[in-house]
Amino acid sequence: MSDAVQSPPVAQIDRDGFLTRVRHWLIDDPVAAVALVALAVIVACAIFAPWIAPFDPTMQDYNSMLDGPSAVHLLGTDDLGRDVFSRLIYGARASVYAAFLAVGVASLLGIPIGLIAGYAGGWVDEVVSRIIDTFLSFPAIVLAIAVTGVLGIGLTNAMLSVGIVFAPQLARLVRARALVLKQELYVDAARCFGASTWSILTRHILPNAIQPVLVQMTLLMAVALLAEASLSFLGLGTQPPDASWGSMIARAYLYAQIAPAQMYAPGIAILVTALAFNTVGESLREALDPTSRRP
Repeated sequence: MSDAVQSPPVAQIDRDGFLTRVRHWLIDDPVAAVALVALAVIVACAIFAPWIAPFDPTMQDYNSMLDGPSAVHLLGTDDLGRDVFSRLIYGARASVYAAFLAVGVASLLGIPIGLIAGYAGGWVDEVVSRIIDTFLSFPAIVLAIAVTGVLGIGLTNAMLSVGIVFAPQLARLVRARALVLKQELYVDAARCFGASTWSILTRHILPNAIQPVLVQMTLLMAVALLAEASLSFLGLGTQPPDASWGSMIARAYLYAQIAPAQMYAPGIAILVTALAFNTVGESLREALDPTSRRP
């Protein structure tokens, strides 16, 4: 008779089905594929901005202020003679950085809190739930401005504040999934085999709760981009002379009657990027959860 100790069972994750749905996603949803390509182009512009931008985004030319589009300046120049196209390219850096930083901070804070609250239950869940509800009761942008005021003005601090504001949303989502998953038979079996709480959370509950979290993270990137543009417009985000789509609109707004076209390029960039994130997120939701598909 063997004396070997059996290992606790590991949660059954439908990896093959997951990969198959993701693979068919790009084939079955061409709109999402186009949105993904658009995001890839924006990220590439952010990474390779020094090689793509024809001019230094901070270089001023007082002989070419508020010029219209031309062969030299494809999108014209702003009130300080800076090339709008170059600043638009460098502005993608601020937007991409802002989206990933805010969602990253939200994930690092929200996912562990939601896991612990949902798995522990009892008074722990009650306390965490009340804190989450308190944060969610405030308008996100107002709370972000308040946290930015505490942390200080600047892009990184602004996005840290946005990440803190987003964390309760992810925590609530993960908590809801953990409440359901901790009742599954494979979790009970793991407990019977003596698996630690850490092992149950990381090997059994989190892998099975991650799909809706990934979708929500994608959607939050669009919200983070809009939050960055709003905070930069108010002067709380990216600081001069650095380029940001929000600060470009704020600067162009001062000369809207003289050169209204200055607002179009950053406005369209924000619209396209946010729409692409939303499109990819909604399409991912349908690909990973077929029951959510629209009729």
